[in-house]
Amino acid sequence: MLIPVLICAATCLVMIAGVLFFPRIRIGRVHIDTYWVIALAGAVVLLCSGQVDAAALGRALIADTAVNPLKILVLFLSMTVLSVFLDELGFFRYLAGVALGHSHGGQKRLFFCLYAVVAVLTVFTSNDIIILSFTPFICYFASEAKIDPIPYLAAEFVAANTWSMALVIGNPTNIYLAGAQGIDFLSYLKVSVLPTLAAGGSSLGMLYLLFRKQLALPIEGAPERETLHDKPLLIVGIVHLAVCTVLLAIGSYIGLEMWIAALGAVVSLALCTLIADACLKQRPTVLARSLKRAPWQFVPFLLSMFVLVRSLAEAGVTAAIANALGGRFSVFSYGAVSFLSANLINNIPMSVLFASVLEAGTAGTGAVYATIIGSNLGAYFTPIGALAGIMFGSILEEHGVKFGYGRFLTLGCVVALPALACALGALWLVLLL
Repeated sequence: MLIPVLICAATCLVMIAGVLFFPRIRIGRVHIDTYWVIALAGAVVLLCSGQVDAAALGRALIADTAVNPLKILVLFLSMTVLSVFLDELGFFRYLAGVALGHSHGGQKRLFFCLYAVVAVLTVFTSNDIIILSFTPFICYFASEAKIDPIPYLAAEFVAANTWSMALVIGNPTNIYLAGAQGIDFLSYLKVSVLPTLAAGGSSLGMLYLLFRKQLALPIEGAPERETLHDKPLLIVGIVHLAVCTVLLAIGSYIGLEMWIAALGAVVSLALCTLIADACLKQRPTVLARSLKRAPWQFVPFLLSMFVLVRSLAEAGVTAAIANALGGRFSVFSYGAVSFLSANLINNIPMSVLFASVLEAGTAGTGAVYATIIGSNLGAYFTPIGALAGIMFGSILEEHGVKFGYGRFLTLGCVVALPALACALGALWLVLLL
């Protein structure tokens, strides 16, 4: 039992150190994120040392179950490509520009407009896509408008990682944890609405209190609004995302698995795009850029963490954790511990670990949703709480914006902790009704 625990602990500690001190390594002209390389190294060590049953691992990877990591990867990457496709066409930046146009020179109105746009888009896409799309735009806008970007960056990050709880597709952690427990799209939505609203309202109120002095200042500049250049292709992309979302909602009633619906939407979008580009005698550049921007590093990362967690399960660690967290107040214990654990080992590894913990325990459905809440809200407690935080920090560094660990932790204490309390309280009420 001790050896796999030590290997997993060492892997997570080195991974955290990598995120904080050497997030990328350079090989020639290529920059590689270290977090997935370290996770992969830990998985290889476990396999080579015989700490994981390789035969059982192989069977798990081809098993026809909801927790199959390959299905989850297909679902997440497919939804990501659909969203990135719209971003490549300027859709998200255009909507942000519309929100800015309604600010009428006031930062308060702009702040609330931006939060609302990010919240709505996150519900129907995913938090990671919004972070990738909106963060550079906010940096650019703030520079042109001569205003402090920090309130808007904080609003974007908090909104994206709060409203991602609303639908099962909003965050890969939702997909993994709900899939592991066989929770379908609509069943998830029925429970998640009230906790998401509670956390969203709390986070918005605390953000405004935190930044109200900066938001009282006027906007001096006037940046240009983004224009849409390929409306027909944009319509095709929006239709595919909308149809895919509907299929995800009704999939459990018609026997259609979510990963198949998402993959089918991407294949259809690719075919439509290729046909349109062929008719216009042009290269499929938008599709190519969308595929290139997909987070392919997520594949080795999730598979590696799956290996690490299986080693802990085989060593009896997950069962011990389940016994410690179970009980009358499992909603609050699972919510708090998952929230803190996400900021020790990142929310993806935490979710893979807790999927096994939930399977080993008897805490019930409430613990599943509490863990999902912790995996989402934990993203804005510290920069290592989620992949979104890692990407967020990298983008800000590229634009010369300082958003250090201390400022991030202040944001987490002021905003994330009340949001967690409100969300778990709302979940408890939902389960009582």
